[in-house]
Amino acid sequence: MEVIEAIKKRRSVRKYLDKPISKEILSDIVDCGRLAPSGNNSQPWEFLVVTDKKDLEFLSKVTTYGKFIKDGNACIITFCEKNNRHHLEDGAAATENMILAAFNYGIGTCWIAGYNRTYEQEIVSHFKVPENLRMISIISLGYFDSLPPMPRKRPLDEVLHWESF
Repeated sequence: MEVIEAIKKRRSVRKYLDKPISKEILSDIVDCGRLAPSGNNSQPWEFLVVTDKKDLEFLSKVTTYGKFIKDGNACIITFCEKNNRHHLEDGAAATENMILAAFNYGIGTCWIAGYNRTYEQEIVSHFKVPENLRMISIISLGYFDSLPPMPRKRPLDEVLHWESF
Protein backbone atom coordinates (compact mmCIF):
# COMPACT_ATOMS: atom_id res chain seq x y z
CA MET A 1 0.00 0.00 0.00
CA GLU A 2 1.27 3.46 -0.82
CA VAL A 3 1.83 5.80 2.12
CA ILE A 4 -0.56 8.51 0.88
CA GLU A 5 -3.24 5.89 0.25
CA ALA A 6 -2.80 4.57 3.80
CA ILE A 7 -3.03 8.07 5.27
CA LYS A 8 -6.22 8.82 3.34
CA LYS A 9 -7.96 5.46 3.97
CA ARG A 10 -7.01 4.76 7.59
CA ARG A 11 -9.70 5.06 10.25
CA SER A 12 -9.83 4.56 14.01
CA VAL A 13 -11.05 1.00 14.53
CA ARG A 14 -12.72 -0.06 17.77
CA LYS A 15 -14.22 -3.43 16.73
CA TYR A 16 -11.84 -6.31 16.18
CA LEU A 17 -11.91 -9.89 14.94
CA ASP A 18 -10.78 -12.64 17.28
CA LYS A 19 -7.59 -13.27 15.33
CA PRO A 20 -4.13 -13.08 16.89
CA ILE A 21 -1.43 -10.83 15.47
CA SER A 22 1.91 -12.58 15.05
CA LYS A 23 4.95 -11.46 17.03
CA GLU A 24 6.74 -10.88 13.73
CA ILE A 25 4.10 -8.40 12.58
CA LEU A 26 3.94 -6.68 15.97
CA SER A 27 7.74 -6.42 15.96
CA ASP A 28 7.71 -4.91 12.49
CA ILE A 29 5.05 -2.39 13.52
CA VAL A 30 7.19 -1.34 16.50
CA ASP A 31 10.24 -1.24 14.24
CA CYS A 32 8.41 1.33 12.12
CA GLY A 33 7.82 3.37 15.28
CA ARG A 34 11.49 3.09 16.17
CA LEU A 35 12.38 4.59 12.79
CA ALA A 36 10.37 7.80 13.35
CA PRO A 37 12.18 11.12 13.37
CA SER A 38 13.15 12.53 16.75
CA GLY A 39 14.68 15.80 17.93
CA ASN A 40 18.48 15.62 17.57
CA ASN A 41 17.99 11.92 16.72
CA SER A 42 17.64 11.33 20.47
CA GLN A 43 15.27 8.35 20.01
CA PRO A 44 13.84 8.74 23.54
CA TRP A 45 11.26 5.98 23.18
CA GLU A 46 10.51 2.60 24.65
CA PHE A 47 7.58 0.49 23.43
CA LEU A 48 5.55 -1.95 25.51
CA VAL A 49 3.56 -4.52 23.52
CA VAL A 50 0.67 -6.02 25.47
CA THR A 51 -1.08 -9.17 24.21
CA ASP A 52 -2.11 -10.87 27.46
CA LYS A 53 -5.91 -10.80 27.74
CA LYS A 54 -5.80 -9.98 31.48
CA ASP A 55 -3.57 -6.97 30.81
CA LEU A 56 -5.78 -5.83 27.91
CA GLU A 57 -8.75 -6.10 30.28
CA PHE A 58 -6.85 -4.04 32.87
CA LEU A 59 -6.12 -1.33 30.28
CA SER A 60 -9.75 -1.27 29.15
CA LYS A 61 -10.85 -0.67 32.75
CA VAL A 62 -8.38 2.06 33.70
CA THR A 63 -8.45 4.15 30.52
CA THR A 64 -11.15 6.75 30.14
CA TYR A 65 -12.00 6.09 26.49
CA GLY A 66 -10.50 2.65 25.86
CA LYS A 67 -13.20 0.24 26.98
CA PHE A 68 -12.83 -1.67 23.67
CA ILE A 69 -9.13 -2.46 24.31
CA LYS A 70 -10.16 -5.79 25.83
CA ASP A 71 -11.64 -6.84 22.47
CA GLY A 72 -8.42 -6.17 20.57
CA ASN A 73 -5.55 -8.53 19.96
CA ALA A 74 -2.77 -6.26 21.20
CA CYS A 75 -1.94 -2.85 22.53
CA ILE A 76 1.23 -0.82 22.14
CA ILE A 77 2.12 1.74 24.77
CA THR A 78 4.76 4.29 23.85
CA PHE A 79 6.90 5.77 26.60
CA CYS A 80 9.59 8.45 26.25
CA GLU A 81 12.33 9.74 28.52
CA LYS A 82 10.99 12.50 30.78
CA ASN A 83 14.13 14.60 30.54
CA ASN A 84 14.00 14.77 26.75
CA ARG A 85 12.51 18.14 25.85
CA HIS A 86 10.88 16.75 22.70
CA HIS A 87 9.43 13.62 24.30
CA LEU A 88 5.82 14.40 23.39
CA GLU A 89 6.50 15.21 19.72
CA ASP A 90 8.92 12.30 19.31
CA GLY A 91 6.53 9.81 20.89
CA ALA A 92 3.64 11.10 18.77
CA ALA A 93 5.70 10.70 15.58
CA ALA A 94 6.56 7.11 16.55
CA THR A 95 2.90 6.41 17.33
CA GLU A 96 1.72 7.67 13.94
CA ASN A 97 4.34 5.53 12.18
CA MET A 98 3.02 2.45 14.00
CA ILE A 99 -0.59 3.28 13.18
CA LEU A 100 0.24 3.51 9.47
CA ALA A 101 2.40 0.37 9.56
CA ALA A 102 -0.42 -1.58 11.21
CA PHE A 103 -2.87 -0.41 8.54
CA ASN A 104 -0.47 -1.68 5.88
CA TYR A 105 -0.88 -5.15 7.44
CA GLY A 106 -4.68 -4.86 7.45
CA ILE A 107 -4.69 -4.22 11.18
CA GLY A 108 -6.92 -1.55 12.65
CA THR A 109 -5.81 0.76 15.44
CA CYS A 110 -7.21 3.38 17.73
CA TRP A 111 -5.11 5.98 19.53
CA ILE A 112 -6.40 6.11 23.09
CA ALA A 113 -4.32 9.04 24.34
CA GLY A 114 -2.06 8.42 27.28
CA TYR A 115 -0.06 11.59 27.88
CA ASN A 116 -0.95 13.51 31.05
CA ARG A 117 -3.93 11.28 31.78
CA THR A 118 -5.14 10.53 35.29
CA TYR A 119 -4.60 6.81 34.71
CA GLU A 120 -0.93 7.10 33.71
CA GLN A 121 0.44 6.27 37.16
CA GLU A 122 -1.77 3.20 37.48
CA ILE A 123 -0.48 1.88 34.15
CA VAL A 124 3.13 2.76 35.01
CA SER A 125 2.80 0.87 38.29
CA HIS A 126 1.01 -2.14 36.76
CA PHE A 127 3.67 -2.68 34.08
CA LYS A 128 6.64 -1.72 36.31
CA VAL A 129 7.71 1.08 33.96
CA PRO A 130 11.04 2.72 34.89
CA GLU A 131 10.69 6.09 36.63
CA ASN A 132 12.55 8.00 33.92
CA LEU A 133 9.77 7.38 31.36
CA ARG A 134 6.47 9.16 30.59
CA MET A 135 3.55 7.49 28.88
CA ILE A 136 2.91 9.19 25.55
CA SER A 137 0.29 7.06 23.82
CA ILE A 138 -1.69 3.86 23.88
CA ILE A 139 -2.90 2.26 20.67
CA SER A 140 -5.13 -0.78 20.44
CA LEU A 141 -4.63 -3.16 17.52
CA GLY A 142 -6.71 -5.85 15.84
CA TYR A 143 -7.82 -7.23 12.54
CA PHE A 144 -11.18 -5.89 11.39
CA ASP A 145 -14.06 -6.86 9.10
CA SER A 146 -14.66 -3.42 7.66
CA LEU A 147 -13.53 0.12 8.23
CA PRO A 148 -15.91 2.55 9.87
CA PRO A 149 -17.03 5.47 7.69
CA MET A 150 -14.77 8.49 7.42
CA PRO A 151 -15.60 11.00 10.13
CA ARG A 152 -16.19 14.55 9.00
CA LYS A 153 -12.92 16.29 8.33
CA ARG A 154 -12.48 19.99 7.78
CA PRO A 155 -12.02 20.75 4.08
CA LEU A 156 -8.52 21.52 2.84
CA ASP A 157 -9.46 25.05 1.76
CA GLU A 158 -10.55 25.74 5.33
CA VAL A 159 -7.25 24.73 6.92
CA LEU A 160 -4.62 25.55 4.27
CA HIS A 161 -3.08 29.02 4.26
CA TRP A 162 -0.39 30.30 1.90
CA GLU A 163 2.19 32.80 3.10
CA SER A 164 -0.05 34.25 5.87
CA PHE A 165 -3.49 33.87 7.41
